[in-house]
Amino acid sequence: MSRRSLLRAFGAGAAGATLAGCGVPAAYVQPGDRAGRDFSATDHTLRFANWPLYIDTDDEDESKRPTLDTFTERTGISVGYTEEINDNDEFFGKISPALMNHQQTGRDLIVISDWMAARFVRLGWVQEMDRTEQPNVTKYLDPQLRSAAFDQGRLHSVPWQSGITGIAYNRKKLGREIKHTSDLWAADLRGKVTLLSGLDESFALLMQGNGVDVTRWTRDDFYTTCDQVEKLVKEKHIRRFTGNDYIKDLSTGDVLACQAYSGDVIQLQADNPEIEFVVPEEGAELWAESLMIPNLARHKRNAEKLIDYYYEPEVAAELATWVNYVCPVPAAREVLASAKDEETAALAEDPLIFPDDAMRRRLAIARDITSEERTEFAKKWNSVVGL
Repeated sequence: MSRRSLLRAFGAGAAGATLAGCGVPAAYVQPGDRAGRDFSATDHTLRFANWPLYIDTDDEDESKRPTLDTFTERTGISVGYTEEINDNDEFFGKISPALMNHQQTGRDLIVISDWMAARFVRLGWVQEMDRTEQPNVTKYLDPQLRSAAFDQGRLHSVPWQSGITGIAYNRKKLGREIKHTSDLWAADLRGKVTLLSGLDESFALLMQGNGVDVTRWTRDDFYTTCDQVEKLVKEKHIRRFTGNDYIKDLSTGDVLACQAYSGDVIQLQADNPEIEFVVPEEGAELWAESLMIPNLARHKRNAEKLIDYYYEPEVAAELATWVNYVCPVPAAREVLASAKDEETAALAEDPLIFPDDAMRRRLAIARDITSEERTEFAKKWNSVVGL
């Protein structure tokens, strides 16, 4: 099971979502109150919270993480690494009491999806990074990911991994090729299609299928998409809405085509080469999950060093061979291409890890749902999905 597939459907009633969506004034932290005393010079440690299955592990000992071990050997900084993030909203609820009350979270580095990262930035809960301490980030970060609508210039966030939300399908069983999002609505796929249940995970691809520029979509675009999906539900064209379970449905043949994440499909293809992933002609969503340093982190400088370490092309390449998502360091492609191992070298040619120019032209980063929109839109989407 991949890491991305562990995402849960977004719940409008989540406690953290309510707080952030309403923009509670007392929760906002002024810029001057975000930094705490940094103990990095004397305390060579840091605490890093990440998702499960989102870092390389040793083939013979899963408790060992080669890239982290190398970082410690090189810098003397030991990393307390925890796989404690299983859901964006759940993690928000876990650390928001400390952040809104100007207290330490006990973590120096976290990884969250960019739609959730937008809330942290709006609330002033994460610190601006010192790019003079991160030359690799400055040099090697994928140009397409350098700026996010919620974090202009990526001052508060650095992508850990990226990915694409597109369409996966079984070409042999379907008997034809899928090129457009509208192909999902063909009569021969009635009852054999699933969509993602999460609002933030699903809406962009569907809008793109309608020709919408998702970098500046509107309220009308959203409701048009909801009406379209609602009609397909009533017609029983859409089998159901899923989280990670679309993987099983596609593998068993219960579903022939579905909305899917690129990293999942790479793993599915290892067992079933008949599964294909497509970026529709109208486009697909490029997303990222980003590293951020919470307010009052005790080891900010150490965290910045670790982030920059993972932007060395050799390190990024090692990580990419394990996680199989879109690598945010394009220069890592050359490292993999020169590998003596044929299977490793082949990864350099995989467009789902290193998208080619033709694919990149069809990828877009959707604008975030604003705090004013979220409650209304989540209520509407959940009514369509049946949550």
